[in-house]
Amino acid sequence: MMRSAAKALITRDLRLLWQRRGDAMQPALFALLTVVLFALALGGDARTLAPVAAAVLWVAVLLAGLLALDSLFRSDAEDGSLEQWMLAPVPLWWLVLVRTVMHWLTTALPVIVATPLLCELLHLPRAQLPMLMASLLLGTPILSLLGAVVAALTVGMRRAGILIALLALPLYVPVLVFGAGAVSASAQGLDASAALLYLGAGLVISLVLAPPVTAAALRIAHN
Repeated sequence: MMRSAAKALITRDLRLLWQRRGDAMQPALFALLTVVLFALALGGDARTLAPVAAAVLWVAVLLAGLLALDSLFRSDAEDGSLEQWMLAPVPLWWLVLVRTVMHWLTTALPVIVATPLLCELLHLPRAQLPMLMASLLLGTPILSLLGAVVAALTVGMRRAGILIALLALPLYVPVLVFGAGAVSASAQGLDASAALLYLGAGLVISLVLAPPVTAAALRIAHN
């Protein structure tokens, strides 16, 4: 039952994504523009860009996910789908988890796939690329899971874009610090495993706690 419900939700989301493919490309394009603007603002000099390349990429991924956060559950609340979720014979947290994974696949993953190209633009040393990829793969799902909680809390509000940013950014800061810090430590020849372990622990905790908390927030907002 849970598998069939997840399959139906994924199929629906992919169909809507294809119909609104212009909107779906906005987070990835926004991340690309952020990186390009940073490169232009810092003059394109490799010695200037290389030390901040990892931080710039992390900020670009964070902002790309934040851009699409307001629409995570809002369309479902407006068309009545959210009510059907609550009446479905599967746990609400499971549907929330599936939707959050789809959010990560459509916002963070395209930027992660393009990271090697963006690293060349920012002159990031190639030796640091594996650490950057590892930190992004561990950290960006945490951003989506935490963002889902914030999106659920504000789903009943109109024009909640600024409020979402104010609520989400403080939660994102530790992930950003550990993600960019892992690459910085690796670049200095230090052991970066501690930062990756913190990100891994945060991912496990977020996977366990965020979906039920998001489901509870959706029920409160719906009532």
